[in-house]
Amino acid sequence: MNVSLILIVVMAVLFACGVYAMLERSLTRVLIGFLLLGNAANLLLLVVMGRPGVAPFYGAGEAASDPLPQALTLTAIVITFAVSAFLLALIYRSWQLGQADTVTDDEADIAVRERSLAAEETMDDEAELMGDDATTDFVGVDTAPITVLGSRDVPGIVDDAPADRPLRGPRDRGDDS
Repeated sequence: MNVSLILIVVMAVLFACGVYAMLERSLTRVLIGFLLLGNAANLLLLVVMGRPGVAPFYGAGEAASDPLPQALTLTAIVITFAVSAFLLALIYRSWQLGQADTVTDDEADIAVRERSLAAEETMDDEAELMGDDATTDFVGVDTAPITVLGSRDVPGIVDDAPADRPLRGPRDRGDDS
């Protein structure tokens, strides 16, 4: 097997395990899944980098390696570390409050789940009644949220300056102040 094929297989397994672990209700497993996804993303960037070469600033005649995937990998490592630290703090706080790190359904979640099917059917019925010619609130000039003012609409501005000289201050506008 080729080295890149082994990396691709390992990357695919890490992605699959990471997604499977993130679908659990335990926050610790979500953290493990996120770490697996971060490592899989780093392997993806390693595979995309291609064949290794010399440093881009070393020589012009030889094949140089692409520095962009290396920079993206370092960025992905930093982001994975930051989100992992946040998830660890979230898990610790959840453990302090409930002595468990599993996410459970509360009454509001159950009510939303029961309500969603009936509300979805109601929205479908309303969409059929409205048809394709739905109206908007911003039809006329009176109801428009943005009003464009010209220089004549603003009090205190007079357009009596010559066309070749731009307005500079209050005296040019006709104000006596």
